[in-house]
Amino acid sequence: MLNVRLFQMKSFIPMPYEEALAPRLKIADQWLQSGSGKGGEFTGWVNLPRDYDREEFDRIRAAAKKIQSDSKALVVIGIGGSYLGARGVIECLCSPNYNLKKKDTPNVYFVGNGLSGDALYEVMELIGGQDFSVNVISKSGTTTEPAVAFRFFRERLVEKYGAAGADRRIYATTDKARGALKSLADRQGWETFVVPDEVGGRYSVLTAVGLLPIAVCGVDISGLMAGAAEMMEVCRRGGSDCPAWRYAAARFQLYHTGKKVEILGSFDPSFRFMAEWWKQLYGESEGKEGKGIFPASVEFTADLHSMGQYIQQGERILFETVVRMGPSGHPMAVPRDESDGDGLNFLAGRDMDFIRDRAMEGTLLAHSEGGVPNLIVETEDKSPRSLGQLIYFFEYACGLSGYLLGVNPFDQPGVESYKKNMFALLGKPGYEELAGQLKARLENQ
Repeated sequence: MLNVRLFQMKSFIPMPYEEALAPRLKIADQWLQSGSGKGGEFTGWVNLPRDYDREEFDRIRAAAKKIQSDSKALVVIGIGGSYLGARGVIECLCSPNYNLKKKDTPNVYFVGNGLSGDALYEVMELIGGQDFSVNVISKSGTTTEPAVAFRFFRERLVEKYGAAGADRRIYATTDKARGALKSLADRQGWETFVVPDEVGGRYSVLTAVGLLPIAVCGVDISGLMAGAAEMMEVCRRGGSDCPAWRYAAARFQLYHTGKKVEILGSFDPSFRFMAEWWKQLYGESEGKEGKGIFPASVEFTADLHSMGQYIQQGERILFETVVRMGPSGHPMAVPRDESDGDGLNFLAGRDMDFIRDRAMEGTLLAHSEGGVPNLIVETEDKSPRSLGQLIYFFEYACGLSGYLLGVNPFDQPGVESYKKNMFALLGKPGYEELAGQLKARLENQ
């Protein structure tokens, strides 16, 4: 089972803080469990691993098998919570080089998460003449980035398969009853999956939003959900033994001692996009009302040779959370070199896990001595079950953290600001007055 350890923490925060925070954590926990706190209408993810729609789950697996049988590529179109979680799981469990590997499952390309014509064109070139399908993910269907990308790839499908053939290769994950994408999907007869009303985008990886592309890659989504259900039961019991309570409490206390930036690190390069998912989860949930810990991420040991200097001796506003996902599937022992020209024969016969773990311990000791507190999040292994535990752990701790901070962990009002300006500058009807104001500001900058 997942565990959270506080590393060399006594010199940074007094240990009895857990007892002092326990009453507040209990209230935050009750708000999550009952849905009675701020944004409670978006806490459907809390019991999701137990209450998810089994019929839809079976349809997800059937759709994944169909895509595997008739497509060499799946284009996943979404932004933010509509793609980060799925990409994180796929890269963590299947490899960052998934598309380059020899396999029986389709390549997966993520688009609609930016506004680069070069990026769209490149994916089209990579697909080439291969058979492909599209999974478009949007609650409304009108979010600019994915909606624009979908126009391009839908047109490509129609050119290749005809209108009727294209309709059989489009899978829409959207609102259950309304919205532009839902209406279009019903009209065209696309297979649809639901973005639940009570689950916000950044908490949606364990819904059809994440599960369909994850299943297409051959990941055991039943194992993923089973692990999440195990962690759900641990969090339901709460208390000082609950890893989500420990993590949320330590983060809150560190924040109030001036540690305003949390760095999430891992010694496994495949964890990179799980860290990207985590950054959205915590940044969008906590960063409001002039409050919040800034979430950043690093890849160790690579970033010890780039960001390591700042972490060790820069401004002391940082704390560090390191995720260690158990032993490698291929630990690999260092070979002996008779000449020992590089002086590394003292490592001969040692496997890479042993070297990694000593590097991790040395890093944490150095950083704590340099004034950076450390938390360690450990899983038993790198499996769907363990990753399901980790996802739910981070989600639950995020909800607790937001309530401890006194903000709504489930809204994101600041995200709309750039959209209004973008619409106005692009000439969208209804934004004419704002467009004039913005153009004047640009001219006078």
